[in-house]
Amino acid sequence: MAYKKTEQYEDRITSGLVKSYAEILELLGEDPQREGLNKTPERLAKAMQYLTQGYHLDAKAIINSAKFHEEVSEMIVVKDIEIYSMCEHHMLPFIGKAHVAYIPNGWITGLSKIARVVDVFARRLQVQERMTIQIKDAIKETLNPLGVAVVIEAKHLCMMMRGVQKQNSTTTTSAFDGEFHKNPTRSEFLKLISSDLG
Repeated sequence: MAYKKTEQYEDRITSGLVKSYAEILELLGEDPQREGLNKTPERLAKAMQYLTQGYHLDAKAIINSAKFHEEVSEMIVVKDIEIYSMCEHHMLPFIGKAHVAYIPNGWITGLSKIARVVDVFARRLQVQERMTIQIKDAIKETLNPLGVAVVIEAKHLCMMMRGVQKQNSTTTTSAFDGEFHKNPTRSEFLKLISSDLG
C-alpha cells in the first residue's frame, strides 16, 4: 500500500500563495517550471500556513481546556520548551527555548498546555520581545496566578545568515509578573532553569 500524506489547508489561501511564490521565483531569476522547483510554490504555500497556524489558535482556550482547581502554592516550572518561530522583519527563522513558570492561586493547567501556549505565539510572524510578553499575559489572564515568569533564549537566522552575520550570538528576553518581581522568587526561578536536575 502506497504512503499517502494527509494535511488540511484552505484552498483559497494555498492557491493565492502558490501563484505568489511562483512569481517570486521568476523575479529571482529562476524557472518555477523546472523539475526541482515545479512543486516548490505549493510546498512553500503549505509550509507557511503551518508555520503561521498560531494566528488561528486561542491560547486562553487552550489553558481553559485543562484548568483544574488545586490548592498548590509552589512554583511550577516548564523549561526547555523548543521554539521555532519566524522573524517578522525578514521572515527568517529564530530557534531556541522557552522557560515558563507560574505560582498558582487556586488554579493549575495541564503541563502540556504551557508548551502549547508557547507554540500559539511562536507559530506567527514574531519578534522575540513581544512573544515573551504574550506568553506571560495569556497565563496571567487565564489562571490569575500569584506570579508568572517567562524567559526565552533564541538564535536568529536574520543575524546569522545576513546582515551582521554573527554565528554565536544568543538573544535572551524575559517577562516577570507578580511574585516574580521579588528578587528571591525570581532568583529561584533563574536557578531552576539554569541547573540540570537530572
